[in-house]
Amino acid sequence: MLENSPAFSGFSVKDTDEAKRFYADTLGLAVEDGDWGMFTLKLLGGRDTLVYPSAGHTPGSYTVLNFPVPDVEAAVDELTSRGVAFERYDSPEMSTDYKGINRSGGPLIAWFRDPSGNVLSVIEQSADQR
Repeated sequence: MLENSPAFSGFSVKDTDEAKRFYADTLGLAVEDGDWGMFTLKLLGGRDTLVYPSAGHTPGSYTVLNFPVPDVEAAVDELTSRGVAFERYDSPEMSTDYKGINRSGGPLIAWFRDPSGNVLSVIEQSADQR
């Protein structure tokens, strides 16, 4: 029954105006206004993501959105120049370097947060992996 449904994902934020400015101005993403204070991130490949307001918003402890990039280091440098602060982790399971890049196994990845505290990442993938 659902195999033909045009499913989409979404997540909440505490302030949609602040979030919209971050996603559009800081990250450079296309956003489209919706009803009831919501907006849609218009992502490559038609993978639209709904962003909606929640007065009781609590950010998840997990990554809500991953951005595959060909060069994590370049992406981190560019986003840092735009004011994005990258998370730093130092545990036996995972450790990030001074830029916030995890180089301890698996693909290179760096995490950051939106103004509502939602965790996002840039993750290195070659074009044929995307």
